[in-house]
Amino acid sequence: MAAESGNFTAPCVPKFDGDYDHWSLVMENLMRSKEYWCVIQDGCQAPDKNEVVTAARQKEVDEAELKDLKAKNYLFQAIDKSILKTITQKETAKQLWESMKTKYQGSARVKRAQLQVFRRTFETLEMKMGESVTDYFGRVMVIANDMKNCGEDMGDVKIVEKILRSLTENFNFVVCSIEVSKDIDQLTVDELQSLLLVHEQKVCHKKSEKKVLKVEHDSYFGRGR
Repeated sequence: MAAESGNFTAPCVPKFDGDYDHWSLVMENLMRSKEYWCVIQDGCQAPDKNEVVTAARQKEVDEAELKDLKAKNYLFQAIDKSILKTITQKETAKQLWESMKTKYQGSARVKRAQLQVFRRTFETLEMKMGESVTDYFGRVMVIANDMKNCGEDMGDVKIVEKILRSLTENFNFVVCSIEVSKDIDQLTVDELQSLLLVHEQKVCHKKSEKKVLKVEHDSYFGRGR
């Protein structure tokens, strides 16, 4: 994509892939960073018929219309032409954004149904034997973020408590240690992951040492025989 100016390259526009919540989050951030979000949020207001348009007011209108065109340009790049053909209201960036929201965000009833599914999945999540801390945290956070997108209040405390009670037996000792020495209400998800990664690394190191010792032992007594 061509550069917007001589010094800065235009950012990569996130293509809509069907995941509206994620796309709208990234797209809104892009629009805010380019200072175009105002025309999506408030629209581009043309002067009233009876309004006396001053030079300053006309300049304001022209700037807003230019921002609207630039915002639409980003949206046109982000949305596939097959979807654009189904959207009738796209004269302004605001209309285009609202059409996408109506089409893909879903009704409140659908969101409530989705949230119930995510809640059940979240409650039944458990770490698998042999699963790494990073992989398990990834699985938990995917569901937690899905719940957030459906309106659920997902603070760090809820996620931390869920993880602590669903780890494998290998982590029993470190879980007890964390519960005794840390204030769970103040412990963030990132801090918990860091503590568990340290424990996981120690366990892996001990297993590696035992394996080396076993190989050396077998080798030594094999030569003796």
